[in-house]
Amino acid sequence: QLQASGGGLVQAGGSLGLSCAASAPIFNINDMGWYRQAPGKQRELVASIIMGGRTNYADSVKGRFTISRDNAKNTVYLQMNSLKPEDTAIYYCHFGRWTIPYDYWGQGTLVTVSS
Repeated sequence: QLQASGGGLVQAGGSLGLSCAASAPIFNINDMGWYRQAPGKQRELVASIIMGGRTNYADSVKGRFTISRDNAKNTVYLQMNSLKPEDTAIYYCHFGRWTIPYDYWGQGTLVTVSS
């Protein structure tokens, strides 16, 4: 139900923007976020944003990545600047519902940062 887009190949120091939208209306979403999984590593949280707008970032991306959301469009964005080779991973978007707990996941989009 979540469709992510915007991944690709970029040189170190460059920028990419990711977006993730629900293919059908999803109600009562409390938090939206982005996770990533690099080869041989566990999936980790990159950034999240809750309904009130409070954001949370992994230490490794603070100051470089910015998450935002459009509630009316059920869409979450991730602007990635000053990319590093270690940012290379498959990025997954996530919507979370708290009242009746449920997790929605996107299919993943590959981000490759060359040195």
